[in-house]
Amino acid sequence: MFRTLLIANRGEIALRIARTADRLGIRTVMVHSEADTGAPWLDAADRTVCVGPSKASASYLDLDAILQAAEQSDCQAVHPGYGFLSENPVFAAACIQQGLAFVGPGPGAMLVTGNKIRAKRAMAEAGVPVIPGSDGAVHDADEAAALADRIGYPVLLKAAAGGGGKGMRACAEPTALRAAFVEAANEADKAFGDPALYLERLIVGGRHVEFQVLCDAFGGAIHLGERECSVQRNHQKLVEESPSPALSPEERSRFGERVARAMAAIGYCNAGTVEFLRAPDGEMYFMEVNARLQVEHPVTEVRTGVDLVEMQLRIAALEPLPLSQANVRFEGHGIELRINAEDPDDGFRPDPGEITAFRAPPPEAGTARVRWDSAVRAGYRVPPYYDSLIGKLIVHAADREGAIAGAVAALDRTDLQGIKTTIPLHRKVLAHERFRSGQYDVGFLHAAGLAG
Repeated sequence: MFRTLLIANRGEIALRIARTADRLGIRTVMVHSEADTGAPWLDAADRTVCVGPSKASASYLDLDAILQAAEQSDCQAVHPGYGFLSENPVFAAACIQQGLAFVGPGPGAMLVTGNKIRAKRAMAEAGVPVIPGSDGAVHDADEAAALADRIGYPVLLKAAAGGGGKGMRACAEPTALRAAFVEAANEADKAFGDPALYLERLIVGGRHVEFQVLCDAFGGAIHLGERECSVQRNHQKLVEESPSPALSPEERSRFGERVARAMAAIGYCNAGTVEFLRAPDGEMYFMEVNARLQVEHPVTEVRTGVDLVEMQLRIAALEPLPLSQANVRFEGHGIELRINAEDPDDGFRPDPGEITAFRAPPPEAGTARVRWDSAVRAGYRVPPYYDSLIGKLIVHAADREGAIAGAVAALDRTDLQGIKTTIPLHRKVLAHERFRSGQYDVGFLHAAGLAG
């Protein structure tokens, strides 16, 4: 195992990684920007290194500065967390070239999974069903319109080089498609430096279901079940739960094993998530691979008892998977609520500023166990430069009803003042009949009138 690990991230995920590293006896070095100097999570590191100014482009995305910090701190490995450089194949390759273990998939696998067109082809070749659409990038609006006529409207234009809703447009008819093509291509170019778009049939009333996979360097591959991520705003997740109310145990086992085999077949190594859209008729269609640790990974951890960060580190240290599929045990129901510093009543506008009072939820709420993943405290000032996520409330109970009740109780016993957050929205979601019934889809927030 590694002696010293560089954590190339910030906030709750930096603290999360440090805690597992400390348990494994690994020293940690955290990089930070000038804006994050003195931030609470840095207290968990053995050493900290400032790598640049406040803007992410000059600090957390500065590949050379981070590699220099690793070299000067005598690190053997780099954990990128999620976001920033976590899915950058150039960064992964540079780490390897410098003699550092990259805690994630190799650059070759990233080049496949990081481009949605290549990933779609690879999954189709591995026997995973994909949404009907283009077999590659569509070059102009005319080509897109001709394909849409063949597969039928509505259709979805999507950026080939990235996600998060950037470069994505739904189109119900030809005139809308032609206008949306230019808008989506320009947005994709600005967000990812690549204007390429592909086109798919739009699955109306679909559910976002993803499978957590672990693959080692020796061909071993397992899945740790699925997560339902259909409570979204602007194609970004807000609530995740496991298991999905939509899948039967038989579907979960059959599909999960197929996904694990497919990831092994493309040479994937480390933790990864394969995302699907489940159509109203029950068909599962591949969307994309997230070649990193997911924000919502704690939902899987509380159900399986598997520390995903530990698995990542062991795989990166060239250890074989310590468990087989038959050893994976699923217990109870988990729900995660993302607490963001933003105003749900004002279009989810970010609301940085000082947290004037803070009390974390207790570790138990009724019959549910509560986990709070965050690095904030009273007096901390949320900066305006980064993602608005400030914490994750994870609840685990014997069944879904118990998990929902525990989440409600935990929210009621959480106090976070000074900034607007998504806590009021989560109360509304948990109380809503459609969510409680489990009969919801990716359009739930808008359909329920909960998206400001």
